[in-house]
Amino acid sequence: MKLVIIGAGFAGMYAALSSARLRDIQGISPDELEIILIAPEPSLVVRPRLYEPKPETLTAPLLDLFAAIDVVYVKGSAETIDTAGRKVHTTDADGTRQTVSYDRLVVATGSRLFRPNIPGLAEHGYSADQLADAVTLDRHIQSLATAPATKGRNTVVVAGGGFTGIEVATEMPARLRDIFGSDVETRIIIVERGAVIAPAMGTEPRPLIEEALRKLGVETRFGAGVASLDATGVTLTSGERIETSTLIWAAGMRAAPLTAQIAAERDNFGRLLVDQALRVSAVPAVFATGDAARAACDDLGHYALMSCQHAIRMGAFAGHNAAAELLGLSTKTYHQKAYVTCLDLGEAGAIFTRGWDPKVEMIGAVAKKTKQEINTAWIYPPRAERAAALAAADPERVIEL
Repeated sequence: MKLVIIGAGFAGMYAALSSARLRDIQGISPDELEIILIAPEPSLVVRPRLYEPKPETLTAPLLDLFAAIDVVYVKGSAETIDTAGRKVHTTDADGTRQTVSYDRLVVATGSRLFRPNIPGLAEHGYSADQLADAVTLDRHIQSLATAPATKGRNTVVVAGGGFTGIEVATEMPARLRDIFGSDVETRIIIVERGAVIAPAMGTEPRPLIEEALRKLGVETRFGAGVASLDATGVTLTSGERIETSTLIWAAGMRAAPLTAQIAAERDNFGRLLVDQALRVSAVPAVFATGDAARAACDDLGHYALMSCQHAIRMGAFAGHNAAAELLGLSTKTYHQKAYVTCLDLGEAGAIFTRGWDPKVEMIGAVAKKTKQEINTAWIYPPRAERAAALAAADPERVIEL
C-alpha cells in the first residue's frame, strides 16, 4: 500500500508525521504501508516569518526527520495528478520525470499570493509570499542603500491591510533605519481597499493596531487600491500618485494551482471542498488539507483559515485519516475550536487574541515575547527522534497558548 503526500509545508509535514504515527501504533511495517512525500526540496519554509530580514535562513531541514519516521522523500514538483489511474507525475529541477502511484493521496500543496492583472505589478511589485519572493525583496531593500536619495527610494508602499500587510509594514521602519540611518526621513504607507485596517480581525484589536501604526509613523489609505505602478511610483484608484521604488503586494491568497486538476468543487479561493475527515468527497482516495482545503472547524459555521495554525492540525488529521482508510480503521473528525492570533507589530510589540470574535489577551512586549516563541520554536519541525516526532503528530493534541 502507498500513501502519497504532495507538499512539504506545515500541512504536508504533519500529514507525513501523523500517518507514520498511526502506522507505528498499529505495528505495520514501512514495507506494508509506504508513506511517500513529494516536494521540490526536503525542507520546511517557515513562511510566517518571511517578512523578516535574511529570509534565506528561514528554512528547516526535513530529511533526518523523514528518515527517523520511515517516510520516503521524492524530490520534484508534482505536475499532474491522474485520479483515475491513481498516479502523480513529477518533474525535478533537472527536468527528470517520475511517476508515483498511490492508494491514497493527500494534497497539501499550500497557497500562493493572488496577483491580479494590474499594469506594472508583475514587473515592479515585490512580495514576501514564497521564499524566492522574500529573498528578492530583501535584496532589493538592501540595494536601496546605494540608490540615489529620493522620496521614492525612502518610501515603501504595502498593498493590503490584512495580517500579512500589517506585519510587513510594521517591520519596515526598523529595516529602513538600519539601511539609511536614523537621520533619513522615510515613509511607509498601507493601501487597503476596505474601510478599516485588519478587516478580518474584528473590532476589539483594531484600535490597538491603529495606535501601533501611529506610533511607528505608518500611514494608511483606505477605500483605494493599486491602479498601476512603474519604476518610480504607484497610482491608486483614488487618483493619488505616490513616489516609490518599493511596492510590496500583500493582498489576497489562492490555493496552489494543482488543486484545479482535481475534478471536484472548490471555493472562491480555489480550495477543495472536503468532508469532516478531510476527504475530497467527489474523488475516491483523495484527501486535501491545509490551504488546499475548505474544511469546517466546528458546527458553528467556522472554516479553517489559510494559516499555519490550521494547516498543522489539518495535516495531522488528513495524514491519520488517509492511513486509517488504508488500514481499515475508523477515521477521525477534524475539529479546531480554539483559534488564536498573534500579530507582530514591529517595534510596537504585538497583539495576541483568542476566539473567532477576537478578544485581546496580550499586547506590547508580553505579546511580542509570545510571538517570538511561536515563530522560533512552536512552528518548527519536531526533532528528528522517532518517538518525540510521532508524538507531536497526534491529531488530538492541543497546544495550549
